[in-house]
This record gives sequence, C-alpha cells and structure tokens, in this order.
Amino acid sequence: MIDYRSAGVDIDKGNRFAEAIKEMVEVLPKDGVISSIGGFSALFGLDRFGCDLVLSSATDGVGTKLLVAQMAGIHNTVGIDLVAMNVNDIITGGTKPVFFLDYISYSKLEDGVLEKIIEGIVEGLRQSNTALIGGETAQMPDVYGDGEYDIAGFCVGVGKKDELLPKQTKEGMVVIGFASSGFHSNGYSLLRKLFFDIGRYSLDSMILNKPLVEWLLKPTRIYVELFEKIRPWVVAASHITGGGFYDNIPRILPEGIGVVIEKKALPEVEIFEFVKNLGKISDREMFRTFNMGVGFVIICNESDVDGVVSASSGLGIDAYRIGYTTKDVKGVEIV
Repeated sequence: MIDYRSAGVDIDKGNRFAEAIKEMVEVLPKDGVISSIGGFSALFGLDRFGCDLVLSSATDGVGTKLLVAQMAGIHNTVGIDLVAMNVNDIITGGTKPVFFLDYISYSKLEDGVLEKIIEGIVEGLRQSNTALIGGETAQMPDVYGDGEYDIAGFCVGVGKKDELLPKQTKEGMVVIGFASSGFHSNGYSLLRKLFFDIGRYSLDSMILNKPLVEWLLKPTRIYVELFEKIRPWVVAASHITGGGFYDNIPRILPEGIGVVIEKKALPEVEIFEFVKNLGKISDREMFRTFNMGVGFVIICNESDVDGVVSASSGLGIDAYRIGYTTKDVKGVEIV
C-alpha cells in the first residue's frame, strides 16, 4: 500500500507550518484584514480608504504536474492549471477575480516554451474573464536544469462586504459537488510514483482507452463562470485541491457544524478507481489526496438545489447532490 507521504508529500507537516505562520504574523498590522491565514483566499477591507469594497487575493502554483509537462514537451496546458488554481480559490470567498500576475523561473529553455506557457495562461484568463496586468520572468542558471521551469500565479479579486462567503451555515443544508475534469493539479507526486515507478508505464501507455499523458495533462476545470450563475444560492464554497475532501471542506465550516459525504452519490470516475487499485490505496487516503471527480463544492439550502443543478447543467457541468451538513459529526465524514 502506498500513500502521499511515501511519495514525498507530507500534508500534515504542511498544515503544521500554516499554523506556525499564524503565530508569527501576529506582530504585523491587522487594520483591514478580514480573513486569517488558512482560507482559500485572503480578504482585505478598504474601509480606511473610504471604500466599502473588499479585495481578495490568492497565490498558487501547479506543483509536480509541471514535471509531466516537461517530460512530454507539452507546455500550453499548465498555464490553464495555474490560472485555475488561483481563480477557483478566489471565488470561494464570494469575490470575483479581476487581475492576475505570473512568475516564471527557469535556467535554459528551447525557443517557444515560454510563449506556450503564456498561451495557456491567457486561455485560463479568458475562461475566467480576468486580466493579465504584469508578471516576472527570471532566468536562474544552476538553480534549474536545462528544460526545467517553475511557474506561480497571483490573483486579486473584488467583492462587496455583504456578499462575502461563507454565510451562516446551518444543520440540514445540502452539499453539492461539481464535476472535475480529472486530477486537476493535485496528487501528482503520488501519481508519478504510481504510474512511472510502480506501474512502469510510459506517457504513451494506453490507460482506459486513452494515452496516459492525456489523463495527466488534462487542464484543471475553471469554475468562475459557473459560480457567477449560482452565486445567489451559495452559502459556502470549497475548492477541492490538495488535502481533498477531508482538509478543504472543513475550511468553510463554522464551529459545531460538520459534513457527511455519501460515496454512492459521487460520480463514478474510472481513472480514480484505477489509481486506487494500482497503488492499493485506502479510501481515506484517496479522499485526502484527490478530488475523486468533484473539483468544487458548495453548500446551499434545500430549496435552492434545483436552481443550482439547472444552472450547472446549462454550462455543461455535471452537478451532484453529495451530502449534507449536520451537528452530529466534526469536520467531514465519508460514508
């Protein structure tokens, strides 16, 4: 049996680091700060500047999915992932992404690679209706090998104070999950170990009637347009990224309220079952590492379920009623 930690990623250690940061920043100015470290995006009120709007911000990368792109020589999709990981975080706070900056670092790349990366970033920003207003490209000899690069993104959003999320989450509300496009940009250290080290597959190996490279480089779905359609009904929203269901959904829950997720209500996505069997991975580890076919989750009232599902269907995104809120569990329980 293999898990994410044995593949080199310790989620618990990362969570402990986040808690340590919270203590260190106590000495810094707090005027205007609405959200604490640990949320999907940071919220900052502009009251002292004579404005009732709120700025949200997020920063993220693509992780070791970049190594697959570099192995395959395909560079025009990871930019979409980069934008998605940021804008999907921004909308969880009830704000709208408005502008984006990128950072690309490398040592030596073939002509055209940087342009391909930017091509993907532009496509992601087009999908999320967000402007690219700046960035930084850093050539760093000896830090990276030839052909290697890293990318990071920084996004700012805007919203009104009375529209911020989460709102008051109560017992008996409905949890709706929206279909992912696949692995998105999480769990790739484990995926690479499973497919290339344990399974001895190559990028052109056929997995479930599709080349492995297509499974691994499918871009992350962007939920911005969907969120705009369903915003009036959303009580709370969670982006299912690193940490899966167990670490991401609790980030939006108030004290005393937990969530039950029903496995039978989740989409049947063969590639996740294939990965589970290949690595003999436990259910808990799967749900803490991968999105399991659901890349974004909201909580809403029972009376609003039909409206949410209809709006999602209209955009070609499958929506699933996957659970409910309750006082009977702490955090997330998957049954």
